[in-house]
Amino acid sequence: MRIIRHVVIRGRVQGVGFRAFVEDEALGRGVQGWVRNRRDGSVEAVFAGDADVVTDLIEACRRGPPGARVDAVHQQEATSGELGLRRAGEMFSVLPTA
Repeated sequence: MRIIRHVVIRGRVQGVGFRAFVEDEALGRGVQGWVRNRRDGSVEAVFAGDADVVTDLIEACRRGPPGARVDAVHQQEATSGELGLRRAGEMFSVLPTA
């Protein structure tokens, strides 16, 4: 079953390569979506794919890259409209800070 999830990761998640980590993990799993920093210091992402693969990616976000400290991961269902924020023609996009 295909799902779309909106995820917000809080902790020391900026300045540690978190967005690049998420992009690599998503592309390696064949997950569509996007990731971006938020001005409040969190990282926000939308993931779309098979339920078990998206769940696995969210678990990877709980660990993060070396140097990160993840304090919380919040997730909720998302819409195809949110997925549509990624750049045209890209499977997974790193977007500008919002």
